Amino acid sequence: MGNFARSGDGRDLRRGLGHYVRNGYGGSNFATQRFGGTAQTAGSLGHALYSTAQGDANAPVDAAALAGRSTEEIASAIIEAVRPIDGTQDAEAERASIHDAMSELLTEYPDADLLDLSDPEREFVIEKFTAIDVARRFELDVGKTLLERAPTASVALARLKQMRSYIAETVAASFRKLKEQGRRLTAGRVARVVQAALRETFEVFEGYEE
Repeated sequence: MGNFARSGDGRDLRRGLGHYVRNGYGGSNFATQRFGGTAQTAGSLGHALYSTAQGDANAPVDAAALAGRSTEEIASAIIEAVRPIDGTQDAEAERASIHDAMSELLTEYPDADLLDLSDPEREFVIEKFTAIDVARRFELDVGKTLLERAPTASVALARLKQMRSYIAETVAASFRKLKEQGRRLTAGRVARVVQAALRETFEVFEGYEE
């Protein structure tokens, strides 16, 4: 990652990610286990969005109470229902990732109703959450190296953006591969599919170290 911070070379980035997964986490299997919370939170997010859209009386989000509220208030209510604050770094990272994923949703689908998302909109949020959360965790672990080794602060920020984009592309490719195999983000299967996408992503990263 130090080489990538200085060069911006995609090959250095890939090798850095491979080294991070293989040596930092002990391989893709352990990395997948470490990100188990991401898969669980994705499952809770999928359930909250699906049950709310279906008008389920047991939905964790009270759609009636949120009627007429601002998009930000609705997003905050969903985040609180899915990942309450518990004082851990993981919770804070996942809450921020959910927020960012919903922001990207509203950029891609400006007319989306967070309380009544369509299947494609819900899949978009879950995939974006997964990618953003993986990138955020990596950034927490290697961001200091990028900041210290990059020639300037602005270059360091550009390297972080490059890393986030690459991770997002790899995660998206993993979801596409699973979808082609018939493994979609349907209700009740979100956590399992996200876990499989994470494993696929980390196996790709680990392969760069070979």
